[in-house]
Amino acid sequence: MRLKDQFRFVRQNMKKNKTRVFMTILATAMGCAFLIVLASVGFGLQKSVVDEVTSRRVVTQIDVHGKETGNNGGFRQLKIKDVQGFEKIKNVKAVTRRQMLSQESTFSIGNYQEGTETYVTHFPSEVKAGFELSKGRLPKSKDEIIVGYDFPLNLVSKDAGDDIYDKHGQIKKGFRYNGNLIGKNLKLPVKQFFDGKEQTKIISLTVVGISKKPTKEWNQDRSVFISEDMLKEIEVFAKTPKGIVLEPDSKVNQKDLEQQRDTFDEVKIYAKNMEAVQGIVDTLKKQNYATYSVVNELKEVNMMFTIVKAGLIFIGTIAILIASIGIYNTMTMAVTERAPDIGIMKAIGANPKVIKRIFLLESSYIGLIGAVIGTAVSYLISYTVNFAIPLIIKQAFGQKTPENLIFSDIPLILPIICVIICYVVTIISGYRPALRATKVDVLKAMRREI
Repeated sequence: MRLKDQFRFVRQNMKKNKTRVFMTILATAMGCAFLIVLASVGFGLQKSVVDEVTSRRVVTQIDVHGKETGNNGGFRQLKIKDVQGFEKIKNVKAVTRRQMLSQESTFSIGNYQEGTETYVTHFPSEVKAGFELSKGRLPKSKDEIIVGYDFPLNLVSKDAGDDIYDKHGQIKKGFRYNGNLIGKNLKLPVKQFFDGKEQTKIISLTVVGISKKPTKEWNQDRSVFISEDMLKEIEVFAKTPKGIVLEPDSKVNQKDLEQQRDTFDEVKIYAKNMEAVQGIVDTLKKQNYATYSVVNELKEVNMMFTIVKAGLIFIGTIAILIASIGIYNTMTMAVTERAPDIGIMKAIGANPKVIKRIFLLESSYIGLIGAVIGTAVSYLISYTVNFAIPLIIKQAFGQKTPENLIFSDIPLILPIICVIICYVVTIISGYRPALRATKVDVLKAMRREI
């Protein structure tokens, strides 16, 4: 019997018992849909977490925290020689370095003021790494500065009381500075104690640029970026590295103090592409540098979710195994009902392998049709879940779900895994009835009761 005839024979037999076959296909489809939807939760949450991690951090960024010294596990801060060495590593795009001004940085303009962090940075390397402005230009002289995007929104009146925030956590318009900061002068008081007396120097700085808006609303940028030359001027006045304030009663080891001179508080390496990150990290580790990259975090996240997804797929497979009982029952009844047909096929010389193949084809038909229907239903359920659950949470609990949170995601590999599992299970379920069909006695099968 040709393969084409075998397929036609299978379809004809399935049509004879439409209701039973339909219910078996339905059970298989429900099992496949359960597997895919259940596992899609793991895929969806993984995608949400990975997107969140990569949105907070540049995937090509490597943080270098220091270099290990000796065998005692201690680390020293990085200096310009370290930075120059990083720049020579293969596939390094840029190396940014920042120093934090060790002063209580309170900037003021007229009757408005704001306390924030002040960074000393190398602007050429920042631009090379992707630093962008929303307004203005980069500094050209030592008294020119750049402020963070949210800095102007937090300049508050000195006369403001405690009730200055609205329901969204923003400073009310009546209390904050509303003018254009570009070209305006900010006053920065720098202080130091000499012979037990506090002395203050007022430094005038001109705002020439405002940084680009952060990608996340909660990630406010209120920093102020000053030049390396301005830091030197502050250090000349304070007579300490980074303008460290020495209180009258403080006991500071001068040697420890000088070790902080010309050191960087933040050093970030930017690779040319994501594929190059691991190679750079490995190179740095060989040189005893302490590093961190989002790629390492993603590896841990992906490993955790791989375990979760494997567990969910295993649980979903149980549903298909339950459906396989129906397939086994359907095929067993089919063998019993078609005993006369099997007897005729054997009488005219049909090979037992052909008979077995016919019944395996029928069980495969049932399994694959069920898998296809289950996959289509699972995509519909996944879309409905992603649309409906945020609305339900908002209505039931009065809370808004995080932006771009994905509850269910069905990548192509998931339906493929489901179809493979379903096909294997249906073949196993149909194998014993198919084997039984090859052992049907010809005379008994062809006997007719009168």
